[in-house]
Amino acid sequence: MPQDRSWLRDPLTVATAFTLLLGAAAMLTEARPSIPALIPRILYLAAYVAGGWHATITGLSSLRQGRIEVDLLMVLAALGAAVLGHWEEGVILLFLFTLSNALQALALDRTRGAVASLMKLRPDRALLVEDEDTLRWVPIEDLAVGDVVRIRPGDRVPVDGRVRSGRSWIDESAMTGESMPRSKGPGDEVYAGTLNQEGTLDVEVTRPASDTVLARIVKVVEQARSEKAALQAGIDRFEQRYAQVVILGTVALAVLPILAGADVQASIYRALTVMVVASPCAVAIAAPAAFLSALSAAARSGLLVKGGRYLEQLADIDIVAVDKTGTLTYGRPRVVAVVPVPGRRPEEILTLAAAVESHSEHPLGIAIVKEAQRRGLDLPQAVDAQTVAGQGIQGMVDGRPVRIGSSSFFAGDPAAQWLERRSARLREHGMTVVWVGDPQGAGLIALRDEIRPEARAAIAELKRLGVKRVVMISGDSQAVADAVARRLGIDEAYGELLPEDKVAKIEELAQQGRVAMLGDGINDAPALARAHVGVAMGGVGSDIALESADVVLVSDQLDRIPYLLELGRRTRRVVYQGLTAAVSVIAVLVVATLLGRVRLALGVVGHEGSTVLVALNGLRMLFATYRGGAGPQASPGRGAQSPARPAGARAGTGGRLDAV
Repeated sequence: MPQDRSWLRDPLTVATAFTLLLGAAAMLTEARPSIPALIPRILYLAAYVAGGWHATITGLSSLRQGRIEVDLLMVLAALGAAVLGHWEEGVILLFLFTLSNALQALALDRTRGAVASLMKLRPDRALLVEDEDTLRWVPIEDLAVGDVVRIRPGDRVPVDGRVRSGRSWIDESAMTGESMPRSKGPGDEVYAGTLNQEGTLDVEVTRPASDTVLARIVKVVEQARSEKAALQAGIDRFEQRYAQVVILGTVALAVLPILAGADVQASIYRALTVMVVASPCAVAIAAPAAFLSALSAAARSGLLVKGGRYLEQLADIDIVAVDKTGTLTYGRPRVVAVVPVPGRRPEEILTLAAAVESHSEHPLGIAIVKEAQRRGLDLPQAVDAQTVAGQGIQGMVDGRPVRIGSSSFFAGDPAAQWLERRSARLREHGMTVVWVGDPQGAGLIALRDEIRPEARAAIAELKRLGVKRVVMISGDSQAVADAVARRLGIDEAYGELLPEDKVAKIEELAQQGRVAMLGDGINDAPALARAHVGVAMGGVGSDIALESADVVLVSDQLDRIPYLLELGRRTRRVVYQGLTAAVSVIAVLVVATLLGRVRLALGVVGHEGSTVLVALNGLRMLFATYRGGAGPQASPGRGAQSPARPAGARAGTGGRLDAV
């Protein structure tokens, strides 16, 4: 694979190289008495131009806007050294300052490239299926919603779409951070930039190329970079005032000793050295290096954080509010029990119900049919199936009338009291109960929204990280909310809440601490916007999630949430580490300079060296990607199949950060 050498063409890199070469040539010629003095002066001037042009332009531009930047301080110090005859020290200053800026720019560009490189995963062309016998390569920009494209083994998916036919395993690691491929079949969604591994798929386009999830991911992360964390914004304000103090202090250190009779050149030289070592370069780079690196690490882990300020706020979260349906659960019911009256078998009840429900599009009916298919039951043909408003559905199966629905549909049935007692017990455990009956008897089918297998471990990990309360706010019944809360170890559960009720509950919690809200980004949008930090599930394909939330969980897996909180805390610690180191170095160098122990050249090395080290400290966050335990390999709600696990094995574990 060819190496990327674009950094060789970077203006700062070129300027650094020329400053080094010209400065070295000037020093060598200056050391030879046989060479006219004009030659090293010309070389020094050329080195000053090469090393100082970028800082001069930046400094003057900021000065016109009423700001004093570090670049201006460095240029003034270099010019002062030249005036005093210390050309070589001025060149050393400009060389190290330019080198420091080039290294910082190169390192920070890596944080941009970590996400922008996703765009390179998108193919330029797609194989359009015009009819059964005709395939044609077309630019992806020419594809329209509704077109069908064929994706062969080894191809990358060109656009977002829905599988029409075929079955395969798709590697979505570049999009979601999920290490294991996901099974895809008819009806499942696939996303641009993912890799088809085995079978051939025909996919119907659901989004134009310009609006794929991949394109929106890059757009969101690019917008996030323009957002400043409160800590970083505070550093920027401090830097402006501090730079003014440094300039005033430099003038005072030069003028006051001269007025007191001290040597002019020595006083100015010491003042210039203090200006260099006191410059806040390392302080200025501490926050952006860490926050930009952390944003890129989060993106590679399937989390889109819309700005550094949200990452910083996550460090202070002590209450997590969670929606139930679509967040803690998949939002799709599953049959968990079939209870027949004495004398009937569970398979009979399930077969009758599935036969009639095969004519229904109701979520409960679909779940009943899927369970019958999973058990391998042969379904008889149901005829005259029709919905009875407010009660259920009925039809004829093998010449017998079959009813499926609520208890009101079975008024007067001889087994009604027996069924009601057992139905009440099932509802106490958070289950939805469907009654089924024919002239030969009746039974119950209990269904429950399937909990995400990683949910319990994620909540336990949040508490281990110090989150004081985990609160469920749900629109479901209180009984169902309580049942789910008990199973997952949630501290408090509030059910039967409308969207406006959820907002009110978030406002109440916000009076008690810093609140993060986790929801599916649709009916939870108002609550997501009101929380200190809103985290939306279902980021893939959900426009409202991208608009209303501060963080989008692309991977749809809850074990990323503890990682997210830990990432915010780790990032803030790294920033404070950098600030502490930067301030300590400045203090030591300033004191040593005032005591006459540091010359300008040594001060430059100490100053620029500390700046580079602080930048590298922040860039460690690039490697703080998600390294969770073996969680579920795919989401049942997305049509994927998970590899078998040993009995009793945990479905998922809390995420963690690599040691950085």
